Amino acid sequence: MLKVLLAGGGTAGHVNPALAIAEIIKENYPDAEICFAGNPEKLEAKLVPKAGYKFEPLKIEGFQRQINAENIRRNLRAAVYLAKSGSRSKEIIKGFRPDLVIGTGGYVSGPIVRAAAKMGIPTAVHEQNAFAGVTNKLLSKKVDVVMMTVEESRKNFPNAKKCVVTGLPVRGGFGRISKEEARKKLGIPLDAKVVLSAGGSLGSKVLNENIMKLFKWYQKEGVEVYHIHSYGTYKDYANYIDDCEKMGIKLRGSDHLRADSYVDMPNAMAACDLIISRCGAASLAEIEALGRCSVLIPSPWVAENHQYHNGMVLQNAGAGVVIEEKDLTEEKFIGAVKDYLDHPDKMKECSEKAAALHIKDTKERIMGCLEPLIKKKKK
Repeated sequence: MLKVLLAGGGTAGHVNPALAIAEIIKENYPDAEICFAGNPEKLEAKLVPKAGYKFEPLKIEGFQRQINAENIRRNLRAAVYLAKSGSRSKEIIKGFRPDLVIGTGGYVSGPIVRAAAKMGIPTAVHEQNAFAGVTNKLLSKKVDVVMMTVEESRKNFPNAKKCVVTGLPVRGGFGRISKEEARKKLGIPLDAKVVLSAGGSLGSKVLNENIMKLFKWYQKEGVEVYHIHSYGTYKDYANYIDDCEKMGIKLRGSDHLRADSYVDMPNAMAACDLIISRCGAASLAEIEALGRCSVLIPSPWVAENHQYHNGMVLQNAGAGVVIEEKDLTEEKFIGAVKDYLDHPDKMKECSEKAAALHIKDTKERIMGCLEPLIKKKKK
């Protein structure tokens, strides 16, 4: 029986790719036994058991660069966790006895993949972002193969044994419904212009504020557009609709302007022409999979500004426009949206270029990387 150990976490951007890779392995090896190693205090501790996989806890944290009293305490705790991580990783590996170990980024994948490589177990990592994370950069020198979402990542791994562009698996449901079916489900005319905006499951303060300004502009100028906005589940946005109403934005009872804390993204994305989004790797992979034009506002609060580099892959391909927060003004933001809405041909061309970036055989490419490692262990 094939046994695979995956390690990655801290954020959904590392956990969901690991879960997707697990699904791909199970499709090819239905009897495979899969185990995840992750931080018991992070998102993976909830998502992995929910998906039905075994979970082994490994406490580890990153070091804080800004020095203050709280961060000094956190760094001391991180140092203790780091000192224990090697022996705990070996304990997990010896207990599970995997044939293959895969890391998908985040601090927790470092000690697990490193220990496995030292023990002679075939190893691989998957890098989601155009600008690689520190953990995967370090591990790339030790693992058998580095799987990358985009070609732009290759320059981050000059000393890697083998780098392969595989793309990033998108969540189930995307691409399974046509634009016509999605609009019928949402009660939106087929010939309408439709905009979708979202700042992730928790939401984004910057996006929420700018979408309010956009809504107000729609109503002031009489713009004929259907707009679906997901403002997120974070408690600070619980009164978002009330706040819009206070600004004179008529949301309640409006067919054209819709806002909710949670939106069925596969359906909403299928229905839309234009997407306004952050630049998480998974979100961009979904935009490419469905071939949608986009206005992208990368979060500057992520490691090494990787969302900016992700977004620039689309902009450089003519598949979207990136506006950094430091350059974000009401005029520039509304101007970018207006430009696409006023020029349907430009929006269509942008959508086609986004679709051209999508790697359709991601599952096959990932298995193409893993199969030789599986066979290597079986010898």
